Amino acid sequence: MKLFTSVGPNPRVVKMFIAEKGLDIPRVEVDLRGGENRQEPYLKINPAGQTPALELDDGTHLTEILAICEYLDERFPDPPLIGRTPEERAKTRMWMRRVDLKVCEPMANGFRFAEGLPLFQNRMRCLPEAADGLKAIARDGLQWMESNFEGPWVVGDRFTLADVLLFGFLDFGGMVGQPLPAELERLQGWMARVRERPSVAASA
Repeated sequence: MKLFTSVGPNPRVVKMFIAEKGLDIPRVEVDLRGGENRQEPYLKINPAGQTPALELDDGTHLTEILAICEYLDERFPDPPLIGRTPEERAKTRMWMRRVDLKVCEPMANGFRFAEGLPLFQNRMRCLPEAADGLKAIARDGLQWMESNFEGPWVVGDRFTLADVLLFGFLDFGGMVGQPLPAELERLQGWMARVRERPSVAASA
């Protein structure tokens, strides 16, 4: 296998997931800032022009965080980062969906339409007037998560892909003007616990 990766939170999530699995998958760096991901031959790997992409042993490719991570979790089941049972997997996917919709998507687009506008304005439809509102939606999502966080991890007592996803985006947000609010003490404690994991340094 081979991982096509770059800067940004989406590749970071998959790299951290791979590190949590204890896997060693060769990486190919794609020049995102230079637009390599929006040109051939990369568009043959992922027509959407996004990273990451996982090249399988048969030469085919998987894209999208969930598809890549679910494939790796099924192929290499230990340690399980989605779940061992249908119930565990369903709960992880439930929280993945919540994290994605409430935090990751509005946070990412808030960045793309504001601080990231020079990079993205010629690559996708950008709505600069929506940036502040999207950032506010992401903050609302974090407040909701704080209110519903039982810990020590997002899905309770299991460290899962939901933790990896949320960390990847919150760490990114802290670098682009959307830090985790200090008053969200449960999430601040969670963030500190995740930072202690070796996969954080391995995926940086």
